[in-house]
Amino acid sequence: MINETALLESPTLRSSVLDRTDVLDRVKALSLLPDGMHVTTAMVAAYFEVSRKTIESLVLDHREELTGNGYRVLSGTELTSFKEVSGIQSRSRSLALYPRRAVLNIAMLLRDSDVARQVRVYLLDMEYRTRPQPVENPSLIDLAALDDRIDRRITHILGKTVVPLFNILIETSGEHRRELLALRAGVQRIEKRLRQHHARLRRLESPR
Repeated sequence: MINETALLESPTLRSSVLDRTDVLDRVKALSLLPDGMHVTTAMVAAYFEVSRKTIESLVLDHREELTGNGYRVLSGTELTSFKEVSGIQSRSRSLALYPRRAVLNIAMLLRDSDVARQVRVYLLDMEYRTRPQPVENPSLIDLAALDDRIDRRITHILGKTVVPLFNILIETSGEHRRELLALRAGVQRIEKRLRQHHARLRRLESPR
């Protein structure tokens, strides 16, 4: 199972769960720009309840990873076009944009934020719940023990129930006495063989 420390340290593990951006809104509502897809650095800082400088420093340290998950900085005509399409009002000459995937990426990097920590906990919990759990197969020892219990139960029934029943029938029946005697002898042979079988199993399983 992935743990929080591994998530903070491993880009590979972070990448494996980046599609679960829905956890962001489960922890706290994430406000988006009018385009419905991005947030700014100030909005990311507000979501995680940290300073803007903290987010900028984090981006500086992990720029390549965040860029791979949609982070980008607009400027010039690209920024002008984005302002027109999104309706955002800004006089800045550049604008950093983060899609939800990049925001989740930051949640897995930001150590000093209670909100980021809650996102990680929720993320790990969801990951654990959705992963198939291993099914425990009965061991050979358990199967052998089960067979032994069944054999002992059969032996008990033969010795304590079936044979005494034959004795009663033999005592009260004259016409079929010979057949009943033969059947009782057969049952007693089976009981004897089962007891011998138990004895052999115990000798084989006992430590030498």
